[in-house]
Amino acid sequence: MEDETAKPRRTAIMPPRARPRLRSAQTAGRQTSRAPKSSKRSSRALVMQLAAEVDALAAELAASRARISELEARIDIDPLTEIRNRRGFQRELERSLAYVKRYGTSAALIYIDLDGFKPINDRHGHAAGDVVLKAVAGALVRAVRSSDIVARIGGDEFAVLLWNVTGAAAKGKAAALEAAIYATAVRWRNSTLVVGASAGVALLGALDRPHEVLARADAAMYARKAARKERATG
Repeated sequence: MEDETAKPRRTAIMPPRARPRLRSAQTAGRQTSRAPKSSKRSSRALVMQLAAEVDALAAELAASRARISELEARIDIDPLTEIRNRRGFQRELERSLAYVKRYGTSAALIYIDLDGFKPINDRHGHAAGDVVLKAVAGALVRAVRSSDIVARIGGDEFAVLLWNVTGAAAKGKAAALEAAIYATAVRWRNSTLVVGASAGVALLGALDRPHEVLARADAAMYARKAARKERATG
């Protein structure tokens, strides 16, 4: 008998058709390994896009808030004279009364009514009157401190809030404001326009309400106007 152990071993040869399948399997493996990297890149791009959109929305929101704040501030401003209107002055008066009540500080309200303004409107027109009102507003702003409040609360009526003043000092400032207004001559075409003013003073009290302070200052202004007319006719 032949010794079977001496027979050479046969090497298994893979059929030719199996080899392409092996390569396909290897290629598929490489493609599968690339898929997570591609997915990561897509996710990163999406996150970056969303972050950019969020930043853009945040910028738009900030711009909108700034615009709203600007519009809210303009609500309290008189468009002609560029000082506070009655609404803005009312807010400042309420704030001042609250401060006086809490801290016991002193403040005064000066109520100003122009004298001789109506004849300017009647003779030269409202455009001339507007120029005079602007000039008066500028004169008042220049005559007080930056911490004081100047407002146009009516057609030719103005108000000034003074901080940290005594009654005597407030009356002195009221007289100075009358003089400043009278000294503000306005050139209109071939005419020089001049107006006078009557100013009344009221001190702010801790228990006062806004309408009460305004009423006292208004009454003091009319008393001042009557006294000036009496002196002028007497």
